[in-house]
Amino acid sequence: MPTRTDAAPDIARTFSGIQPSGAPHIGNDLGAIRNYVRLQDEFDAIYCIVDYHALTSTHDPDRLRRQTREMAAALLALGLDPERCTLFVQSHRPEHTELAWLLMTVTPVSWLERTPTFKEKKLNQPDDINHGLLTYPVLQAADIVIYKATTVPVGKDQAAHLELSREIVRAFNHRYGPTFPEPQAVFTDAPVVLGTDGVRKMSKSLNNTIEIFASEDDIRRQVMSMVTDTQRIRRTDPGRPEVCNVCQLQRFFGEDYLQLWEGERQAITGCVDMKRLLAGRIIEHYAGARERYAELMA
Repeated sequence: MPTRTDAAPDIARTFSGIQPSGAPHIGNDLGAIRNYVRLQDEFDAIYCIVDYHALTSTHDPDRLRRQTREMAAALLALGLDPERCTLFVQSHRPEHTELAWLLMTVTPVSWLERTPTFKEKKLNQPDDINHGLLTYPVLQAADIVIYKATTVPVGKDQAAHLELSREIVRAFNHRYGPTFPEPQAVFTDAPVVLGTDGVRKMSKSLNNTIEIFASEDDIRRQVMSMVTDTQRIRRTDPGRPEVCNVCQLQRFFGEDYLQLWEGERQAITGCVDMKRLLAGRIIEHYAGARERYAELMA
């Protein structure tokens, strides 16, 4: 079992699965990775790059291998420390799929068919539904319970997925006796980071991201393309930082964001000025991570 051997015996074990989507963007970092870095000092933390899960939608093996490597390098560059946590690739541990098969024998198909993700994909892509999409939650449960993790950090929108894992554990324990602990949700206060369009969650599939490991020029270009307060037409119009995505992102890259917000309200600071400032701060904040990432990918 690829877990730390120096963890205190009474420390809780936590597990998180991470999709191998390639190098992450700032939404991934602010919404999840920063939390992973913090949890490695509070738990016996296990982080798994779930490349088997990715096979339900990614069918190019070269692309999957490249993106898995990019994600591993990015996680290490952003602060995951092998001395303080366990980080590995799902397909390197065949026991995950072995346990998933055992869990499938106690999991009714009706449970899987009612999951929100499966119902959504069945509706939106009816011609591209594979068995892996249906049984995805069973492998997800196996990922967690094979290490007898007792906690799983999740956003509130993911609570239903973890509850299904708990149901599967209860069914297995009922049939075979107490074997696995029911994992408990650790709800995080991680923000939902909007993309450069200012409307939808930042996502590579929506082409609205600000990349961490891009060139400085590309980062500036992405930030300068951000949609701001649509009601602020002229430079002299007062701004509304509460609805301006550029202003909202300043919260994560400087302690003076309230002062900056006030400058927006009083039209002291313009949208272009705010974008330039944000771009510079993002570039500076991730400078060390970009250097480490380049070394790991070399």
